[in-house]
Amino acid sequence: MTDVPEPVRKCANLLKGTRSDTEKFAALFMVTKLMKGKDCNTAGKKLLFEAIGFPFLRKLLVSKDLPNDCPPLVYKSVALSILTGFCQEEELATHKDIIDAIPTLLEIVEQADDEDYEDNLIVVSEAYSCLKSIASYEPGQQALLETGAIPKMSQIYSAQSFQTDEALHLIVLLVNKFGVVSWPEDPTAFHALIQRIALDMETDHTERKYELCHILADILITCRREIVVNSLEGQIWPESLFKGCGDILKAKIGPKQRDPALHLIATTLQVLGIQWAFMDDQKQFFLMLLQLAAIEVRMQMDEKKLETTFKQAELLTCCFVILEQCIEYMATDQLDLEPKEKQTTYTALKGAFNQVMAVLTRVSQDKIRENGNPRDKAFIVATVRILSAWLAQETTAMRPAIYKLLPFMLKIANESFHDLKTWRAGPREGTPPVDILRVMMPALCHFAVEDEARRVLFTHKQDEVLLEAIELYFSIAHWKRPPIPRAERLKRMNEPDPVPTPEQQAQMKEARGAIVALCNILMNFTVLEPKRAEDAPTFANLLKFVVENLPELKDTPENLVIHGNLAVLGLLLLKQQSKKVKQNDFSICRYIQATIRFLWDAYNIDESNDPTALVVSIAYKGVWSDVSELWFLGMQTMCGVLPLVPWLSEFALESGWAEGIVKTLKKVKIGTLPANVKSAYEDFLSQLVDVNADVVAVLKKADALRVCRNHRMMDLGKKLFGD
Repeated sequence: MTDVPEPVRKCANLLKGTRSDTEKFAALFMVTKLMKGKDCNTAGKKLLFEAIGFPFLRKLLVSKDLPNDCPPLVYKSVALSILTGFCQEEELATHKDIIDAIPTLLEIVEQADDEDYEDNLIVVSEAYSCLKSIASYEPGQQALLETGAIPKMSQIYSAQSFQTDEALHLIVLLVNKFGVVSWPEDPTAFHALIQRIALDMETDHTERKYELCHILADILITCRREIVVNSLEGQIWPESLFKGCGDILKAKIGPKQRDPALHLIATTLQVLGIQWAFMDDQKQFFLMLLQLAAIEVRMQMDEKKLETTFKQAELLTCCFVILEQCIEYMATDQLDLEPKEKQTTYTALKGAFNQVMAVLTRVSQDKIRENGNPRDKAFIVATVRILSAWLAQETTAMRPAIYKLLPFMLKIANESFHDLKTWRAGPREGTPPVDILRVMMPALCHFAVEDEARRVLFTHKQDEVLLEAIELYFSIAHWKRPPIPRAERLKRMNEPDPVPTPEQQAQMKEARGAIVALCNILMNFTVLEPKRAEDAPTFANLLKFVVENLPELKDTPENLVIHGNLAVLGLLLLKQQSKKVKQNDFSICRYIQATIRFLWDAYNIDESNDPTALVVSIAYKGVWSDVSELWFLGMQTMCGVLPLVPWLSEFALESGWAEGIVKTLKKVKIGTLPANVKSAYEDFLSQLVDVNADVVAVLKKADALRVCRNHRMMDLGKKLFGD
């Protein structure tokens, strides 16, 4: 203890020698004076902390049983003043006794509006100072989270108590640290807080407006999105944000004001979706936003040094978020634009993406791509992501440059996919990594039909990564209940079956979308690269994956679209690999049964209001736009597979499908059968007759003669009955 200054040592000895609380309290005034002086170093503070003893300080903070020669607030004030000094040292700020005092400190700031405190607001200020110091270190942050400091501080700010900015800064510090777990399941405190800040931001016209934009963005991004979005009824903060941001965008502003506004807008879109940009049922805000983000991207990426561009990574990433949502919305064709608006929008986007391409091309050839800086890597990933979103819609421009850049984009996308795969294989801590490959899939659908792009994809073995991707996303979409340890099975026998959490359901929905896109890409590969599909091990493994997994897929409405996609992908692969298929291979048999179910169930008469009209079945109606082409392609491909694998015809007979088609068509009114449906059924039945001699008798027995006459199925009629 040689480094403890002499006055501090004397004071510590005096404190240890006191015989009553009154004596000790008198000595504390000396402590407060010492701690404000230069002489009181870390060792000195620790010595004083031990000499006073924390139980005594706690007593001054909470006890009603104190000497009555001073008002209780004076005791509190002195204790807090000393605590504030102690809390400036990490070792003391993280001391168990001080951590245990957090509820007491929170109580003091919660009572800031009480009459008791009106005359002595310094007590509240000191309590905030202590909390701020405690919140600077990991143990304090954890304790504040566990004691519910965030909802309590939210309540304080939304009630506009004394020194509420202190509460706000504490909230921001904690939510930045803990993210989504900062908030309880009940969103009341969150809504109240955001409403208060949003209203302040909307009505404030000083520089504070832009500070509040930053704070709002920091808090919004950490919310429990699903809970917040589902509890928005009656909340007016989305409208306050809309008006406040609209005012900023319309005003003459510089980067200091524009950057926080773009940050807030990007975050709000991530939470509330693109519909927020149409809160006034007009398109002006949307178009203004798109223009501003596109111009900002073009300016920040325009022929600067890469280091200069990378310094603007945060702002550019916000612009990318805005542009991605705008592009996706425009792709839905819900936006009614005048020709001039279309031209202006396209020009702005093209200008921005020319610059994105130019920067990414330079990055692909620069050492910055390998520098290992997480911030730089995240920005490169964000740039690949936004370019992928654009290429999903822009299918003709800049092709030679794109093909040159594609290997680098694939490298970044594949790395992000493998990060997700590794994360899912581990304990799954934190938020899952974003899979840029999934974002790139719609663009890859276009690349799959372009010869040069396809050459690049196969040169870089992208087919192997896509096989890995369909395996991973199928494992997410095909949710299984977690296994129960053997020792617990008996006692948990009567428990209801667990269901996926809302978060898992969102992941399953995303995975189903990925599977559809992957099937689309892989179907194009199979059709356009027949030799590869026939010989390459990746395609053999792909067929194996489909035939083994399709029969396992749960028969639910959500799975119908992926059922159809996997069934048809399997048929296309089966056609190419027919020479390798072994007769009565069990997995192929189960796969064909599942495929027949998809093709058979699409049309019926039973669900029609008119007993003579063939209709799309109710189960298929809601997704018919997604599966109708698949159904026709499936029927056509089945016709191509049957001559190559004739024993599959047995399943069409044994299942009753062939007979069922004839019996159904027999009831259909003459002249009402759509030509493409008639063609699909006739070709299929004709093919069955060609490959299996037993089919003729089955179809004749079902009254195929009448069906051929009614629906003018000439080719089938000739095969069954001759001329």
